[in-house]
Order: sequence, then structure tokens, then C-alpha cells
Amino acid sequence: MPLGYTPDEKARFQQLVKLRRQWLKDQELSPREPVLPPESKGPVARFWDGFLQPRSLWRVYTYKTCFAGWWTLTRLLIPAWIIHYYVKYHVATKPYGIVSVKPRIFPGDRILETGEVIPPMQEDEYNGHH
Repeated sequence: MPLGYTPDEKARFQQLVKLRRQWLKDQELSPREPVLPPESKGPVARFWDGFLQPRSLWRVYTYKTCFAGWWTLTRLLIPAWIIHYYVKYHVATKPYGIVSVKPRIFPGDRILETGEVIPPMQEDEYNGHH
């Protein structure tokens, strides 16, 4: 029994090689390809094409607005809020800040704002119980 391909197998192999080479050659595009129809854009697409140009007026002003807003937030508003919080809750000693404990009022004490004197308690109001 001879080793190797039969003449039919050799012919088939040669045909496959030729077809593969032709298929690869057909995949190459010429300089004129691809031929596409002219692009017609709608109003929204035309707007965005103009808006996204590198130096368009809209883009410049949008960038400036965003940058100014970011600068205001990070360098002005947040530090001001932190300082306000610290001063209000940790430094301020003036009235109407945070009152941790209200002063106790006893019978006979004078209320500073009105000058009123707290009257003594009646026996029927206090009978030794809370």
C-alpha cells in the first residue's frame, strides 16, 4: 500500500488552497471602498456636532461654569460650613447657642427677663411625693 495522498486528494487540496487565497484576496478593500451613502443628520445630531467642537463657544462657557461651580463649592462653601459649624457648636459662648443644661428654678427665684418672682409651692401641690 503506497503512502501519501491519492491524486484525488491532492487535487482537492490544491483547489482548497486556491479558493482560500482567492477569498483572502477578495477581502482586501480598494482605496475607493467602502462606498457609503452621504450622511444626513437630524437637528439634534447637528446641534451636538457643533457643540462638541473643541473650541466652540458653548463648550468654553460650559467648562468655565462647571469649573467656577466646583471651585466655589470646594474652596468657599464647604470650608465656610465647617468654620460655621465649629464656631457655632464649639466656640460660641453667647446666649441662644446650644444650651446643654438649663438652670434650675426654685421657689423664690427671680426670672431675669421678666423680673417675676417664683411663688412658693402650695401644700396641696406638694404632698411629699414626686
